[in-house]
Amino acid sequence: MKLRYSDWILNLLVAAAISTVVNFSYVLLLVVEQRGDTQQPAPARRQIVERPDEGVLHVTPDGHGYVVYENGDSVYAPMHRIHRLGLADGDRLVIDLMPMNRKHGAHPMLHKLRMRNGADFDYGTVFNRPSAATDISVQLLYYLLLSFVLLSVVTATRRNGGDVARASVVGVAVAATCYFVAPVIDWRSGHIVPNFSTGRMFDYMLLLKWTFAVVASLLYARIYTLISQRQAVELENEQLKNENLTTRYNLLVGQINPHFFFNSLNSLAMLVREKENEKALTYIDQLSYTFRYIIQNGQSTLMTLDEELKFVEAYGYLFKIRYADKLFIDMDVAPEYLDWRLPALSLQPLIGNAVKHNTITRANPFHISIRTEGSWLVVSNPKVPKLTPEPSTGIGLNNLCNRWRLITGCEVEIVDTEREFAVRMPLQSPAQS
Repeated sequence: MKLRYSDWILNLLVAAAISTVVNFSYVLLLVVEQRGDTQQPAPARRQIVERPDEGVLHVTPDGHGYVVYENGDSVYAPMHRIHRLGLADGDRLVIDLMPMNRKHGAHPMLHKLRMRNGADFDYGTVFNRPSAATDISVQLLYYLLLSFVLLSVVTATRRNGGDVARASVVGVAVAATCYFVAPVIDWRSGHIVPNFSTGRMFDYMLLLKWTFAVVASLLYARIYTLISQRQAVELENEQLKNENLTTRYNLLVGQINPHFFFNSLNSLAMLVREKENEKALTYIDQLSYTFRYIIQNGQSTLMTLDEELKFVEAYGYLFKIRYADKLFIDMDVAPEYLDWRLPALSLQPLIGNAVKHNTITRANPFHISIRTEGSWLVVSNPKVPKLTPEPSTGIGLNNLCNRWRLITGCEVEIVDTEREFAVRMPLQSPAQS
């Protein structure tokens, strides 16, 4: 999977943003706690009571404990603090405590351990907890890498034309693996360790942060996919426009060429010399109609079959005058298809090519067939190659195939056998236009 350099940078920036948002509440809480330590009012700080006398710890079977004094007072010791401080039943303790909350009827609770069994208690020997800055740095780096990997998998798949849904599933699977190695602080040792080694695989806070990172990454990947698809469509449209313009230009070059124009003038001159005035006037009208139709519809998209056949009559008349009684255009079109549509000037290059590449003599008159076969328009002619083949650029037939593909989305079928050349074109119903 290949990504552009800009994609790597963008994914990294988005991953950094996701990581920051995921850990923002943690950072904010850290700042608030630090400010609370320095700005806490004196009455609140004095709520912690130092008790200089020694009490004995009694641990119940369920893991909770009480520090019991000689005068009968007792202080509750939470189970998690007993474990974290490594205390045992019967330990003699000097502690600071939080007084009883009379409003809620709470028991006085162990706050801080000062002495254990006659010796000062050193928290540093129990906890080797990393600093808050180290903890947040590790968290930021982890979620940065998690988001970056997930984004890279999905966006690279999209850029290489793969299945984005499948890539998302693979990304989530990778993210699930990353969940098991997520950095957490072990409550027993205070060290930063992989999540799987703590024995608490479903830490709700970790799961919440991990879920947010994965969902945010997938949402961005989806947005990226939609934007990429839109850009691809716009690029394809631009390419189609350029191809369409090129095709239209080539079409006009193929339609109005000097060879056809001069042949038409020669035929007109022949009629004038022979004083065929009526034929000459008709020829001028048909020639004018032919060129006007070509110029006006050279940039059109679809025309009705009826309009195309009228053009063929005019265009064919020019060849009939030129070849006298040697060329015939036979039409067999079902009336119900006359209002069906096809790209403008589809028949002209086929007739022109048939005349250009075949021998036309009085002994062997040449017939061009235009007929419908169901909803297909078929133009065919027998193959009677000239002894000296005419040079061909292939522009006319290529233009026809390209225009049908661009305008209708359908393909033209070409049937070329030893005896016949035929082109089959699917007509478009009025409902499709």
